[in-house]
Formats: sequence, structure tokens, C-alpha cells
Amino acid sequence: MTRMLREVDQRTMLAGHNRLELLLFRLSTRQRFGINVFKVQEVIHCPTLTRIPGSSPVVQGVAKLRGRTITVMDLSLAIGGPPLEDYDQCFVIVTEYNRRVQGFLVGSVERIVNLNWEAVMPPPRGVADGCYMTAVTQVDDELVEIIDVEKVLKEVMGDNEVISDGIIDESIDHGGRTVMVVDDSSVARNQIRRVLEQLQVDSMLCNDGHEALQRLRDMADAGQPVTERIAMVISDVEMPKMDGYTLTASIRRDPDLEGLHVLLHSSLSGVFNEAMVKRVGANRFLAKYEPDELATIVQEQLKTHRPGAVA
Repeated sequence: MTRMLREVDQRTMLAGHNRLELLLFRLSTRQRFGINVFKVQEVIHCPTLTRIPGSSPVVQGVAKLRGRTITVMDLSLAIGGPPLEDYDQCFVIVTEYNRRVQGFLVGSVERIVNLNWEAVMPPPRGVADGCYMTAVTQVDDELVEIIDVEKVLKEVMGDNEVISDGIIDESIDHGGRTVMVVDDSSVARNQIRRVLEQLQVDSMLCNDGHEALQRLRDMADAGQPVTERIAMVISDVEMPKMDGYTLTASIRRDPDLEGLHVLLHSSLSGVFNEAMVKRVGANRFLAKYEPDELATIVQEQLKTHRPGAVA
């Protein structure tokens, strides 16, 4: 398993080409699941776990790993399934999300597959709001569910969505400007929306880069001054249909949209994100999610953004 992930840093070359790699795994049934390889630090056999009194039932304990202590969660239990059994035969996928490292206990780990984001689709319509899928795809004619990890972490670990005192600048004139928010995770979209609401800024929510680009083009085709109405675009990086890098590059190639200020945010970590920000022409990158930092960036843009000017 270590050999499988040894060259993960080289896989960052996929970023910006609307491609991703998924690590496939199973929980307690034959259903296949996937997680973006860029989120994975390593995969290990389940180590000895130390229980934490009073913790969530999903948390199976903590483990010492390379000098640090990580929380290990039963991913099957976290998404409403039966608890995993026989931990000695299970694996832990060690991941970094939102600047936190944690482990997800899974039944088995299969292999890594290379896909185009266009082959990754939103969950089927009619799926309950309480589901834990952020997207689906097919591998070997078999459905693969991509789990909304932000939703899992929020439910298990909690989250802070309140801007601290002293951060909000009441003197800023919002001028009816809107911030477009693009993210395939409903939890992540709503986290950003709630920050904007505290700033009294309107938001336009999109599920993926394809939808965002279409809505921007529709505005431009209707004769609306897009760069005057939209103060900035806040976009996730990894999304079905069209990723954030491809969305940004498409915006920069479009004469009607090229002046938009684009902030890319991601639960992924690593220097490669900063390099890709420059390559595709985004204005800034933020490792999500921290309300005060996001609020400060949005307010800075509202102060400098002037209708009719290049963002």
C-alpha cells in the first residue's frame, strides 16, 4: 500500500487538466467508494487505537502515527452504515482536510484509478438531502460513490461558522454586489454562504464549475455587466464535470469574464496548489475552511472592487 502512494506528489500534474485520481475502497458491503488521492497522506493497516471517553460513537479512538496523534473514525458508521468489524483486518486512510489530519477506518482498499472530471457526476436527482455522496462515477461498469467528507467531518468533529468580533468592517459599501460560490459539497457551499450572510453580502451558489461558467455566460449573453455584478468568484478546486482550475482558465480566456476576481479554495494541501493558482490565472488560493480568514479576504476584495474596473 505504501508503494501505491509513494509517487503521489507526481500525481499533482493532473491538476489543471480536469482530471483526478480516486483511491477505491469498500466499507462493510460490496459497494465501492472513492476518495481523491490528493487528500490521502498514506494508507496503513489499522494500528492500536486508544478509546476516548465521551467521544462520538463514530470515533473509534486515537492512534500514534509518526510522532503525532490522529483521530480515527469508522467511516461506515459515519455515513449511517453498520460498524466495521475485525479491525485487525481493516485499513486506515490517513487524510488531510481543512488543515486537520484524521484517519478513516475502512474495510478494504483496492487501487487508484485515473478519471476525467467530466466522468464524475453529481448524485442522481431525488437522492435524499441527508445522503453522504458528493458525486458518483463508474469504474469497471460498477457504481462508485464519492463521499462528502466535509459533511462527515462537520457532523463528527463540529465546525466554527461564526466570524470573530472585530473582523467585520461595517463601513464597507457592498453596493448590491454578489459573490459566486462554486462547490460540489452542500456543506462547504453553506459554510461559505453563512460567512457571506454575516458580512451582509449576497451569494450565488453553483454545484460545479460547469454550472458556474454557464451562469456567467448567460449573464454576459443577456448583456449584463458581469464584472460589475459579481464582486468575486469563490471556487472549490476538485468538482465533478469541471474542476476549479479549468473553470478559472475558462474565465480568463473569455473577454466578457476575464476581469473577474477568482479565489480558489480547497481542503487539499500542498505547494502544488499555489503553483496551479498562478498557472491558470486565479488571484488567490485559500486552504479551506476558516471563517475569519475568508471574511477578511472577501472584505478586502469588496474594498478594492470597483464596478467597471478589472478585478
